[in-house]
Amino acid sequence: MTRFGLVLLAATLVSASAGLVPGRAMAQAADNQIDIPHHIANSRQVETPFGVWHLPRWEPIHVGGLTLDMSPTKHLVYMLLAAVLVTLVFTLSALSIRAAQARGRPPKGFAGAMEATALYIRQEVILPNVGHHGEGYVPYLLTLFFFILAMNLLGLLPWGATATGNIAVTAALAVVAFLVIEVTGMRALGPVGYAKTIFYLPPGLPGGIGGSILKVVLVAVMTPIELIGKLAKPFALAVRLFANMTSGHVLVLALIGLTFLFQSVAVGLGASVLATGVMLLDVFVAFLQAFVFTLLTSVFIGLMRAEH
Repeated sequence: MTRFGLVLLAATLVSASAGLVPGRAMAQAADNQIDIPHHIANSRQVETPFGVWHLPRWEPIHVGGLTLDMSPTKHLVYMLLAAVLVTLVFTLSALSIRAAQARGRPPKGFAGAMEATALYIRQEVILPNVGHHGEGYVPYLLTLFFFILAMNLLGLLPWGATATGNIAVTAALAVVAFLVIEVTGMRALGPVGYAKTIFYLPPGLPGGIGGSILKVVLVAVMTPIELIGKLAKPFALAVRLFANMTSGHVLVLALIGLTFLFQSVAVGLGASVLATGVMLLDVFVAFLQAFVFTLLTSVFIGLMRAEH
């Protein structure tokens, strides 16, 4: 059964059980339910083992007719934490690897694992898909992989939050990937070659008046399709990452909520076993989604560079 199917099953059980309890008992059951949106949504406070940390509120910035609220949020805090962790991990790993190489020994332990992971992503994911002379894209794509992975894993910790469960975060990552892909096309193909990726005409069209009319018709038909294709790539990247990271947390909370709803030891044990299994699956999904986002971005860059 898919993750979406399990979410529907848990939601159905909750809804059905609430419908079986009338009057006062139904109100009591509602009080025992978990507020799932509260736990997965962005907020102005960060929950910690030592209490709730209320984030500062700043005055909005008014630019023309736009109002920009630059106040920090929970997901922003965890994004910054992920960035700091990635920076520290690879800075310390690089120092450890350099020290091991100075002694003429291979790196071991955690630093060796980080080096092996980075080399695998570089050699097996980035370079084969980006293509010839793809070294310039390695730093960006490696950073993208480990940054997304760190955000995904932070959401699995107690009191943690998954920044990639926010569509604004995944959309921003996808927009940056889109800009890299399109700028890559402009640099690799030149202005005329890049324009052909928008105003597409298949080769081998006939000449003459009939051919000219056919070309106009094809340009009018194919140009919107090509533009939609360009926009569909970042849209798919953003929605896939957001949906996968959100669905796992919703499923875990729904299963745990069954314990409080039914107030039964047997239901609690069963829900705990299922929730533990889903959490273990979420660890795999955290790695998989970071891998898929990096892989597809590499493929899109390689396809754009190969147009010529």
